[in-house]
Amino acid sequence: MIQTIKANEHYKSEMDWLSTYYHFSFADYFDPQKMNYGPLRVFNDDTIQPSTGFDFHPHNDMEIITYVIDGELEHQDSHGNQGVIRSGEIQVMTAGSGIMHSEHNHSNEKPLHLLQMWVVPDKKGLEPSWQQREFSKEQRLDKLLQVVSPLDSNNNSALKIHQNTSFYVSSLRPGSEISHELTSGRKAYVFVIDGQIRINDVSMQTRDAAKVEGESKLTIKSEKQTELILVDLPEKYAVKN
Repeated sequence: MIQTIKANEHYKSEMDWLSTYYHFSFADYFDPQKMNYGPLRVFNDDTIQPSTGFDFHPHNDMEIITYVIDGELEHQDSHGNQGVIRSGEIQVMTAGSGIMHSEHNHSNEKPLHLLQMWVVPDKKGLEPSWQQREFSKEQRLDKLLQVVSPLDSNNNSALKIHQNTSFYVSSLRPGSEISHELTSGRKAYVFVIDGQIRINDVSMQTRDAAKVEGESKLTIKSEKQTELILVDLPEKYAVKN
């Protein structure tokens, strides 16, 4: 089953400095039918205006994954970590037992476009941590590149999170075809950042998302230049205290 969520079905919040699409309930947006998808609790598609952003605020017991699509994100946190994350880079923050952080558009001129995704960890009270890594467009060209993987994964090039969940990104040229296998007990969340694809003959365009369950294999064909992200999730999960 592939259930598509069209671009205009995401909740849009508009402020003078921030334009965002909430895929699930977040902040002042609440829909009991859109609380999460497995351990994927938050999927926000944000555009932040120059020299603005989120001032210091707290998080706990969440794995926070940030993918910069275009622009530069400046990060600082209460554990002394700081850095600038640029287009194509991934940031992972384990909020764990508690962390304060800020996120700002590093540019004084250009808007910042990013995805921020929260995953429920498999254990509460973890030691807070922060990771950042650059992945080039060439690395994800016409394939699914695993950029975030579970802690026990043997993929040393991917950033690690405390949950049985993986994130893949891809840049597809027109006419390209890729595939992804879903083993028993797994499902997927797919988001078209930009472009147009057919996924098992289901059409998707820019900002469309899809919930995928009960499919053993996904075949993704690009109909024009496309950027996408795929999240491979467990159907069932537990959180230890």
